[in-house]
Amino acid sequence: MRALRDGALMACAVLAGLLGACGGDAGASCGPTSARVAQVLDGDTVVLEGGERVRYLLADTPERTGAGGDCFGPEAYAFNRGLVEGRRVTLEYGEACEDRFGRLLAYVSVEGREVNTLLVERGHACVLHVPPAGRSRRAEFESLQARARLEGRGIWGACTPVPCLR
Repeated sequence: MRALRDGALMACAVLAGLLGACGGDAGASCGPTSARVAQVLDGDTVVLEGGERVRYLLADTPERTGAGGDCFGPEAYAFNRGLVEGRRVTLEYGEACEDRFGRLLAYVSVEGREVNTLLVERGHACVLHVPPAGRSRRAEFESLQARARLEGRGIWGACTPVPCLR
């Protein structure tokens, strides 16, 4: 009986190790699940205190830099900064951990409010889906964008052409 119990314990240990190695909890293995935002780079990208750069999933804001910046870029930056800079946020990861630039891809929340959805529903961002990241929530974000566009919120009322649709 003891051999059977020891064998079962060994099997559980091996299985737990394999699940960890294979990304059994992929979201947790991408990066921190909670951190303080050290710097806001633009409307859709932040730097955490640990130095990790985080790109918001499914939200693409106009650029605030470059040749005068894009229409509504400064507003999207200010909105994001007001929500998260210096604050503790929670991060939830999607189907991919990083983008091609090595930034973490996440849904970022502050005080129970998800910044990604706020940006899209208030017209500060367009939906950007780069498969596979964000596949599970793409339709939800496209619905938020359609409503913001219909109601002329943010970029949808202020910009012609809308910068993130170019």
